[in-house]
Amino acid sequence: MKPARPAPAPALAEHERELQRLERLANQMDALFRIPGTGIRVGADSIIGLVPGIGDSLALAPAGWIVWKARDLGAPNGMLVKMGFNVAVDTVIGAIPLIGDIFDVGWKGNLRNVRLLREHLEAEGKATPAARADAA
Repeated sequence: MKPARPAPAPALAEHERELQRLERLANQMDALFRIPGTGIRVGADSIIGLVPGIGDSLALAPAGWIVWKARDLGAPNGMLVKMGFNVAVDTVIGAIPLIGDIFDVGWKGNLRNVRLLREHLEAEGKATPAARADAA
């Protein structure tokens, strides 16, 4: 297997910009705030998930957007299935009262998905390792 050839400079810059936008969104959803006195980070997903019934449904939209954009950026079907699994686990278990709320704090499916996408794009030469955002 020969090494991936880097994408042309304009394409590389566009992939990197879009990836950084997705990393910011994932960070907002999964790790926006640190609980004082701990190293535990929570995001909007954990907070809106506290609203019974609709909270986890609302959190599904940004998660789906990340998977959709991953498809647009050229993620292979196998990766999209894995990302969809991460979203499904987050949504289904997150919907269980109390247990799901605790689970959401640790699972961080959006951060998992953008990490998968970044690793893929870096391997394909479509993202630069030096530009990695501190998403976790």
